[in-house]
Amino acid sequence: MTTTRRIVLATLAAAALPALAPAALAQSDKNWPSKPIHFVTPYPPGGSSDTITRFVGDRVAKLLGQPVIVENKPGAGATLGTAYAARLAPDGYNFFVGPTATVAVAPYMKDVGYTYESFEPVAKLASSYGLITARKDAPFSDYKGMVAYAKANPNKLTFASNGVGSIVHMTAVLLHKAAGVQLTHVPYKGAAESQTDLMAGRIDLMYDPVTAPRVKNGDLKGLATTSDVRNPQLPNIPTLKEQGFDLDSPSWFALFAPKGTPQPIVNRMADAVKQALEMPGVKEQLQVSALYPTYEDPVTFAKTLKRDVEALRDVIQKEGLKTE
Repeated sequence: MTTTRRIVLATLAAAALPALAPAALAQSDKNWPSKPIHFVTPYPPGGSSDTITRFVGDRVAKLLGQPVIVENKPGAGATLGTAYAARLAPDGYNFFVGPTATVAVAPYMKDVGYTYESFEPVAKLASSYGLITARKDAPFSDYKGMVAYAKANPNKLTFASNGVGSIVHMTAVLLHKAAGVQLTHVPYKGAAESQTDLMAGRIDLMYDPVTAPRVKNGDLKGLATTSDVRNPQLPNIPTLKEQGFDLDSPSWFALFAPKGTPQPIVNRMADAVKQALEMPGVKEQLQVSALYPTYEDPVTFAKTLKRDVEALRDVIQKEGLKTE
């Protein structure tokens, strides 16, 4: 073989390596994981996102035989940590746990430096026991009654949220749109302040499971559970579907990887997550954060994610919602 021919063949082989490397890595890395795994959460310690990240991470670590290191990266309404996670190397050792709001809502409210397509969907982890709550003296006792009242009295009822574009706000808008009713939105800085005003009768409704203890002790009136199943802590509160409203509340937590992470590794991580969520005590632990396991594999969750993004983006555009 001539020197020139060897140089040409070597150059062609080198040029092909970048395209083949990810696939080759995915097929040949039988030892994955061979070092600690990195889970990012875009919230500070102590909240629901941090809790489920550490809870799932601990169990995945035992199943895979490598530590899972959790990094809290809060800031900018959780978009700072999400953008950070999107930029991490797609090497199979970086993952991100996030809720609907930061992945499927925030990118369409302002420029945050990423979209849902910046990630590989790995697995849906859990959904929220959403709760629709009314002031104690509201002239209706369930969601069906609220809808009837709202249709007869457009924009008379007020509902609280913890900010424009929050998942609480978006869920309420989606449900109102599907039911054909018009209510007046009153944004608050947090759930504690809005719950106080709800109890005082200054607003009419909240769409936040934080009110569950007040519903349980009778201070507030529970109208509906927005999840597919009843909340075991509030077994007498029917779901929306039980009241004739086939509406889905897109409020979930999920595991993602940076775009380009080898699919075989994504699949193996998803399998580990599935096993983790089936372990004893998981339902009870998630219940503390008003969550319940709703595992979906990468293919199924990718479809769910796309559907929810399209529905939420449509509302954002039609309502002209923006944040600074």
